Amino acid sequence: MQDNHQTTNYKKTSKESLRAWLLSSTPGSRRQARFGRAYTAWLNFTENRLAVIGLAIIGALLLLSILAPVLAPYPPNVPDLTQRLEPMSSRHWFGTDELGRDILSRVIHGSRLTLYVVVLVAIIAAPVGLLVGTVSGYAGGMIDVVLMRITDIFLAFPKLILALAFVSALGPGIENAIIAIAITSWPPYARIARAETITVRNEDFIAAARLQGAGPVRLIAGHVVPLCLSSLVIRVTLDMAGIILTAAGLGFLGLGAQPPMPEWGAMISSGRKFLLDQWWVATMPGIAIFIVSLGFNLLGDGLRDVLDPKTEGK
Repeated sequence: MQDNHQTTNYKKTSKESLRAWLLSSTPGSRRQARFGRAYTAWLNFTENRLAVIGLAIIGALLLLSILAPVLAPYPPNVPDLTQRLEPMSSRHWFGTDELGRDILSRVIHGSRLTLYVVVLVAIIAAPVGLLVGTVSGYAGGMIDVVLMRITDIFLAFPKLILALAFVSALGPGIENAIIAIAITSWPPYARIARAETITVRNEDFIAAARLQGAGPVRLIAGHVVPLCLSSLVIRVTLDMAGIILTAAGLGFLGLGAQPPMPEWGAMISSGRKFLLDQWWVATMPGIAIFIVSLGFNLLGDGLRDVLDPKTEGK
């Protein structure tokens, strides 16, 4: 009993000492300062309960996509016409669709497609927007005018309409839909990166690096881009909901993921003709889209409170 009490006290003391080390106002090394900033940011993030809920939703999405073969009670694409359009029950929690496929299994496997789309769009669009914005803001002059007018052309059209035009030209399919969405998603990131670059390009540390012989590429890559990342991460996270809705819209119109892939927008499209009597066919994937979009919005708001330098010290 005494040994257990000593062990408990030791763990408590170790935890308190680690917390004091992380929150020290006079860090003894860069490593301590880096970990301290990260821990402080996490504490600030957890104060926002809605942001924590958003993080939990996105964490659940990740788990569903990873463990989909284990969690799905039935194969997502195997039809069973003897069980078509069954209502929600203990056998089929979300009911079945017009081909007798379990909707819960298809929603779970559809989380993989949703995550696939948002990750690839972010990987493609964010670097393009960051590159265009930083080059435009740092170079100025005619380069800035040309790049920003191209950006304005893309911004002049609604995302879904422009994505429809590109995917119509490329052909239906999940990969072409991702490319089309990415092409329409980079302009806002370019605008943000340009604004951040114009703010910092005349700062003293940029002038000092230039005097030390740093060229434009090194200045942009080593000094300007890192300062734009926090604003870019916030905008990308907030845009995830719009990306999901655009992908679902393309799927709804038959231009995104093709049958029998369990894409949520395509599931809503196939279930709309049963909306009055078998409402669950279209409603369940719609609820999934709503929850995941809400999760990304809540997470983005929390990250903005933590990462936005304009809110520090408030």
